[in-house]
Amino acid sequence: MCYDGVFSREPIETLKCLKKGVEKMSFFNVLILSAGRRVELVQCFKSAAKRLGIQSVLVAADCQDTAPALYFADKAVMLPRISSPNYIDSIIDVCNQYGIRIIIPTIDTDLLLLAENKERIESATSARVLVSSKEVIEVCRDKVKTQQFLEREGFQVPRMYSEKELDTLSLNFPLFIKPRDGSSSINAFKVNNRDELDAYRSLIANPLVQDFINGDEYTVDAFLDFDGNVISVVPRLRIATRGGEILKGRIAKDQEIIADVKKMLSRLKPIGHITIQCMKTEGTIKYIEINPRFGGGAPMSIFSGADSCEALYRLLRGEQLCYHENYKDGLLFLRFDNSICLNDKMEIVAAIGDDND
Repeated sequence: MCYDGVFSREPIETLKCLKKGVEKMSFFNVLILSAGRRVELVQCFKSAAKRLGIQSVLVAADCQDTAPALYFADKAVMLPRISSPNYIDSIIDVCNQYGIRIIIPTIDTDLLLLAENKERIESATSARVLVSSKEVIEVCRDKVKTQQFLEREGFQVPRMYSEKELDTLSLNFPLFIKPRDGSSSINAFKVNNRDELDAYRSLIANPLVQDFINGDEYTVDAFLDFDGNVISVVPRLRIATRGGEILKGRIAKDQEIIADVKKMLSRLKPIGHITIQCMKTEGTIKYIEINPRFGGGAPMSIFSGADSCEALYRLLRGEQLCYHENYKDGLLFLRFDNSICLNDKMEIVAAIGDDND
């Protein structure tokens, strides 16, 4: 049974499970999982389809009917939580109901489950799951494994301290602490002294402690085709962030970063859109983490010309893509909040910023 309710930005009825079949729409339909606040990403896919002149229905899914991105999609479905035993079955049902061709995960907790069930989903539907192999996801989701992979392959990373070293060494502060499997900068802190270190270690489950790195922080959006060939690499200087997500950033076509990231990706062998965090200090590039999914700031790179949404549509059409750097350098992006207003029937009353505000 599919746990879904179908609605759009038009006036809607109540959210309820559909009993009747819905005609499959276009061959290039997209399903965005855990859509949440990913309004920009929804709009990027819709714009790319329009620009290419193809028919594509953008289906957004979430477990909450108050997820803003649902109201900007062509269709929206309610799915059970990721922890539900029916989650994968529900995704399969949605894919078959709407003729989905590509499934886009957006949060870290989805990735391993999707990687483990990728073959099952793809054999039961006409959709491809845009997720890397289970081995790649396991490396990226566990920050200790990420560190070990990067060290083994000869890439620079901040020094990581073992529990024994933290207890016995005379440490040089500041340090940096974060959860081994965390995301969105939750429970990630600069550590200024021994008292703070002891306090954070007692509060954070499975902590990872590293040297604190001063320098310019970059987010790098990379896109690889289904065979792991690199199509684009876009460094973005992080100017301001909130809750781990970028608020202000500038496209920076830094050839040292681009070359190093391309080399790293050739060793890791992921697919799809990849978001990489790194620091550049005194000409040295040190990697912080790798997130094998669309990051919240990915639309910055997309708008600059490295359009991974368009690239995905082209791949689905059977086109072969080549590496390019055809994006605009130096663009400054300033992100901000927006709102929509719903009535008690979950109908859109107004979108803040519309001409008729």
